[in-house]
Formats: sequence, structure tokens, C-alpha cells
Amino acid sequence: MSERTSWLRHHMELRQLRIFEAVVRHRTVTDAAVALDLAPSSVSAQIRALERSLGVDLFARTTKGMRLTPQGERLLTWSRRLLDQAEQARREVRGEAERLRLGALETIAATHAPRVLTTLTGRRPGLRVDVLPSMRRDDLLADVATGRLEAALLLDTGDTLGDLGFTAPPLSFLDIDTVPLVLVAAPGHRLHGRPAPALSELSGERLLVNVPTCSFHLAADRAFGPAMERVQAGGVQVMRAWAEQGLGIALLPEFAVSAALRAGTLVRLDVAVPDLGLRLVWRGDRESLPGLRDLLYATIPESRVSV
Repeated sequence: MSERTSWLRHHMELRQLRIFEAVVRHRTVTDAAVALDLAPSSVSAQIRALERSLGVDLFARTTKGMRLTPQGERLLTWSRRLLDQAEQARREVRGEAERLRLGALETIAATHAPRVLTTLTGRRPGLRVDVLPSMRRDDLLADVATGRLEAALLLDTGDTLGDLGFTAPPLSFLDIDTVPLVLVAAPGHRLHGRPAPALSELSGERLLVNVPTCSFHLAADRAFGPAMERVQAGGVQVMRAWAEQGLGIALLPEFAVSAALRAGTLVRLDVAVPDLGLRLVWRGDRESLPGLRDLLYATIPESRVSV
């Protein structure tokens, strides 16, 4: 044990660190208290006690919630390291199997996570991986940053995390697959069969979308700009169903509409749209966790593995 780790353990309790991480994740004392089933006053008292023991402010209290100070950012790394060690010790004492928590956007959990799990099962039969689907990318990123998840699968593009148009904490990432997108419409749409229509020809169309933070909404904003009216429909299944009924056109992942395209209930419009990347994100300082390196290796496409 390093001198710094020993000092930290003497000056704070694991319970305080768990409360600290809950406030980081939920951004307000009230929401953290609900998640922990504690009174808000108890959460506030524990955070103040932790700050007093360290002699620094860990959070800036703002009208928009609790924001980490630079000292709080540094503690977050140490907090997760100490909690990881405590959890690993508990598992070893109890003789429990190694366990990893992999988060994934609901859209891709069913279609892309199984390949990763199959590879891991073959390589590490004793390693347990729990896949935890989520509808919110921000929750996945926060859970990876605070250590509630060891890694997460999400959709993105570009050379840096968040290039699709969202804010992300400093995490390591690896692109492990491509997710082709396709612009679809009901049969008989005026642009069906027209080769490579210009963006100007999309003017007046109704584009079915989910919430503004949805990956496919962000991808549409990048690809089409303000060319079309946005009509909020809901998730992928709702957008697909509305498009089949002629209520608008939709930009969706090819895997979600392939059956409808084969059945003829949807048609593809010949509009070029950049692919999205299936991206695995994790905290670089946690790569030494048992099993995490195996998870990372299992996600690397075979074409990128040196032999």
C-alpha cells in the first residue's frame, strides 16, 4: 500500500466515498439522497465532513447543482481506486467469481453486446459480465466515470469522444464496429428511386426524431442541418412504425430496419449518410481491474489483432 493510499484511508470512510460518488453521478444532493435512500441532510453532512477531513472544497455549489472542483476531480480517481480495492477484497474473502458491469445503450444492447459476451465466455469462462442497458448516454458516461460501470458501449463518431455532439468526461475509448445508418420512408415516397437527391430536395420533409440527445437525432443534425422539420416521435421502434405509416421519414440504424426493408414496408432513400461508430469507453486508470483487460481485448475487431 502506498503512503498516499494509506493516508487517504485514514482520513475518510468508504461510506463517505460512496456518497461522494453518488453526488458526482446525480449532480444534486437531493437526487443522490433518493438513490442512496438517505435523507438529504445526511448526504450533505457526509460531504461536508469529507471536505473538512481533506481541508478542501470538493464541490462548487451552483444553481444548476453540484460541480466538481479540481480537487474533487482528483479525489474521484482515488475514490474509485479505493472502492475497487474494497470490493475486490470482499469478493476474494467470500470466494465470489470476478464480475464486470458493462453498460450499453438499449438500442445496441441486444444486437452488439452478445458478440462481446460470446468472445469473453470462450476466453474467460469464470468471468461474469452483467450487461446493464440504459436509455441515456449521459448516465452511461457518468457511471463509467464514477466506477459504477467498468465500461460501456455507445454510439459516436470522429477522433475524440463526443464528436457526435455530446459532452463527455475524459475517458479512454475504442471503436469496435461500424453502425451504418439509412434514411427510410414509406413505399411510394416521392424521393424513392431518385438517385442521390440533393439536400435541397429534402426541404419540406418531416424528419421523425427522438429527443435531441438521441444518437440518431445528433447524426441527422450533422448530416442534414436544418433542411427538414423535426417531428418528435419517440424511440427507434416508434420512429420505424411512424415511417411505415407515412408520417415522416427517419434516419435509423440499418440493423433496426433491415427486416422492414426486406418486407417492403419501408424503402431506402438514396441519401448518403456517414456511419456511426460503436464505441467502447472505460477509465484508463482502471485497466488493472481483474477481467477488464479481457473485456477490452474481446471487443477488438479480429482485423486489428496482431498475430
